Amino acid sequence: MTSKLQAKVVWGSRVVTVGGNAPVRIQSMTNTDTVDAIGTAIQVKELALAGSEMVRITVNTPEAAAAVPYIREQLDRMGIDVPLIGDFHYNGHTLLTQYPDCAKALSKYRINPGNVGKGEKRDKQFGQMIEAAMRWDKPVRIGVNWGSLDQELLASMMDANAGRTEPWDGKKVMIEALIASALGSATEAVRLGMNPAQILLSTKVSGLQDLVSVYQELSKRCDYPLHLGLTEAGMGTKGTVASSAALAVLLQQGIGDTIRVSLTPAPGEARTQEVVVASEILQSLGFRHFSPSVTACPGCGRTTSTTFQELTQQIDNFLRAQMPVWKTKYAGVESMKVAVMGCIVNGPGESKHADIGISLPGTGEAPAAPVFIDGAKAMTLRGEHIAEEFQVVVENYIAKRYGTNNQTEVTA
Repeated sequence: MTSKLQAKVVWGSRVVTVGGNAPVRIQSMTNTDTVDAIGTAIQVKELALAGSEMVRITVNTPEAAAAVPYIREQLDRMGIDVPLIGDFHYNGHTLLTQYPDCAKALSKYRINPGNVGKGEKRDKQFGQMIEAAMRWDKPVRIGVNWGSLDQELLASMMDANAGRTEPWDGKKVMIEALIASALGSATEAVRLGMNPAQILLSTKVSGLQDLVSVYQELSKRCDYPLHLGLTEAGMGTKGTVASSAALAVLLQQGIGDTIRVSLTPAPGEARTQEVVVASEILQSLGFRHFSPSVTACPGCGRTTSTTFQELTQQIDNFLRAQMPVWKTKYAGVESMKVAVMGCIVNGPGESKHADIGISLPGTGEAPAAPVFIDGAKAMTLRGEHIAEEFQVVVENYIAKRYGTNNQTEVTA
């Protein structure tokens, strides 16, 4: 958002702009074995349909590199034009050189400066990756991570710090080393001939306050688009809250052009949860709209019935499931507001404020559910099939409001 440069991540006719005045983009990453081309393509499709605008895959072995073109082919057959990002560590220079079909099939490369080689090999191997990016006209994210920070650089900066009259604390030196690694690598890439507009940066850490500090400083020193993410955020509530808090602080300050929520999935949990959280962060901040929002009360002693909880979940799941279809038919539907309330206290008021809302009867209230459309009471539902009837009302409302003279395709 604060970057002046703007990169373009392209696959076929799909162009995802990053930086400049472009909206903040959502990125995700597969956790399949990339060698399993079918399984990886299926997960990429799931992430893309959930709202991920770019998907990163691990490219760590010759077999994985050889599978990348087949993954791309499977996605194209399924009509999934989401750009693929190759995640390279240690041997990326070899894989991008020896597997040109892989280099060509990817839309963007991620290079970790801490894992491109040591000593004299470092510059040569980094250069080979940049040369591949230039050969195939691919943007590059130079992604520094404090878990794999260039130890030679860090040691050098620690030594220099020891000679200061008033030495910095160790954490400040590490933050400075992260920034120096990212900016130094970007400078080297430009020296090798890479277009600055094709470079993105990230400096990921696992501590919330540290993430805020490093990105605040990095954003002051460069015009490159910045990718945000709290690395190793964790599982469940912990990972969701930590990522949301960290990213919200930075995004609210205008820092960040792409984001990823790095959640550890619970056993059996869909990988798409990280995309859902990322989209909710951007939507809650009012930066973007991905799916109609559902306002629902938390419940209290007035709402001992689970009816409104079940209806809220049903409507929310229904809206998310339908969005891949709706967004190609109904421009603007993602900004719609739906209210599902549990009793008379705030139910009618919240329903009036929404585009379409329903106020279900609470404990002891008359068994009637008034439905409000565009601020006015439209009908009252009764009986055992309120949930099904309200879903039909929502469908009809969407078709009427967003379908009339509005059949334009919406693309990123």
